[in-house]
Amino acid sequence: MNINIRPSQIRNFFCYFLSSAWQFLLLRILLSGCLVIFLSSCQGQIQNNDKVIHLTLWQSINPPANRDVFQKLVDKFNHTHADIQVESIYAEGLPKVLTAVVGNAPPDILSFSPQSTGQFVELGAIRPLEDWLEKLPLKSEIIPNLLEESRLDGHIWSVPLYTSNIGIFYRPKLFQAAGITETPKTWEELRLVAKNLTIDRNGDHRPEQYGILLPLGKGEWTVFSWFPFLLSAGGEVVTNNRPNLTNQGAISALKFWQDLMKDGSATLSAPERGYEEDAFLSGRVAMQITGPWTYIMKSNVDYDVFPIPASVGRATVTGTGILYVMKTTPAREQAALKFLEYVLSEEFQKEWSIGTGFLPINIKAAQSKNFQQFISQKPVLKVFMEQVFLAHPRPIIAGYSRLSDSLGHAIEATLLGESAEKALKKAQERLETIWE
Repeated sequence: MNINIRPSQIRNFFCYFLSSAWQFLLLRILLSGCLVIFLSSCQGQIQNNDKVIHLTLWQSINPPANRDVFQKLVDKFNHTHADIQVESIYAEGLPKVLTAVVGNAPPDILSFSPQSTGQFVELGAIRPLEDWLEKLPLKSEIIPNLLEESRLDGHIWSVPLYTSNIGIFYRPKLFQAAGITETPKTWEELRLVAKNLTIDRNGDHRPEQYGILLPLGKGEWTVFSWFPFLLSAGGEVVTNNRPNLTNQGAISALKFWQDLMKDGSATLSAPERGYEEDAFLSGRVAMQITGPWTYIMKSNVDYDVFPIPASVGRATVTGTGILYVMKTTPAREQAALKFLEYVLSEEFQKEWSIGTGFLPINIKAAQSKNFQQFISQKPVLKVFMEQVFLAHPRPIIAGYSRLSDSLGHAIEATLLGESAEKALKKAQERLETIWE
């Protein structure tokens, strides 16, 4: 069946729907649209007249108790700054941050790991801080070597929120039972002590007690735990912004860990679980490499800590949390800098450190009566505080994740039996093929 519709019929059809009630409906729609535009305009004027700058701060502070301490300090800032309000948001993981940066929706302030600095610089996501910091009177109160972790390509890209470092926790009762009266000061002494603390009670060649736990795995915890030994041996893993894993210091540090394994006085953690304290708490190991964040300090077992023993010299690695100012607008960036100034202050650092157990980055806070009373109740913190001035960071370069991954493979291979030289050579060759 063919239907022929004339143009006049189509015209009459539309005229019908635009008549009477339909015309009234159309009028309502148009008026509603005008009202929305009007209200939007008013809202824009209100926002323009609102002089309060609302900032978002992303952080991944753990455990939750530490997050609560941070929130109280953020609230204190907000109460004393009528023109700036900071909202602290828990946001964990680099992918989330990178997605926000690429999507042009970053936070104003980011609390993160300094090893990600190179990546953020390449993306143009963070603003340099040296011009602001040089004029800041508080700069002289920051522990100087902590700013090493903020530098890249002649700029300072972050400020420290807190710091910590690595030492060796030990069980005094097990030392006493083995007749050990002094903690080791050198690698040779550490190796001997680890042997004396390794006990095979039933003669089955499977010790019930080992001298020390070493972390097995390719991940960052393994690399982080090994770094104090690298630094103590005078080694490095980067020279002129390029990987250098085969220098004598790196080989010596990895050989030392392998020697502990060959002696039978070290046991390995479960893969990628080197931070767990179960073996230490149960007495299966007498020493463990970790920092003041460890659950050991909240346990009921006997424990103490000594500094990383020296090879060429004394050293340890920093575990520092930092704050970036993300590139947004000049007004928002200036507001973010005011919050950073607050974080660097004696007031913030004193309350934060006492509340969390992290070490203050402000010298006056560290010397304050309140903090000194706090660490007198937790004497192990004195060891970590003394090591702050000997501590150095892991490399702050754009390719750190690739470097760490290759190092992790080399450390794991060596602990499982491959020679240190061969494992580091393979890692160096792998890096050279992908570095550019």
